[in-house]
Amino acid sequence: MLLEVTNSNFDELRNSGKPLVLDFWAEWCGPCRMVSPLLESLAEQFAGEVVIGKLNVDEGENDSIVQKYLIRNIPTLLFFKDGELVDRFVGSAQRSVYESKIKALLN
Repeated sequence: MLLEVTNSNFDELRNSGKPLVLDFWAEWCGPCRMVSPLLESLAEQFAGEVVIGKLNVDEGENDSIVQKYLIRNIPTLLFFKDGELVDRFVGSAQRSVYESKIKALLN
């Protein structure tokens, strides 16, 4: 299951000691709806190893995170390791693309 990430739990998740994959999305975004089931599946596959969450860009309390990471297009996925941003992917892709990026976080 994907975690709902907000301004209030972002720092805790980013610094949890596990890699974090964060999907920036919105209800009205068609490509975001295509990416979500892929991330759900990957969250199950990598359960306990990687935290995978989604952050709704339309919720005002999340504006500071959206601005900090210069999110201009959605879906945008950010990949964090040891609390640091190490990769970014904008747009939708096949499951294998996301899976390879997650595996890179674990190396």
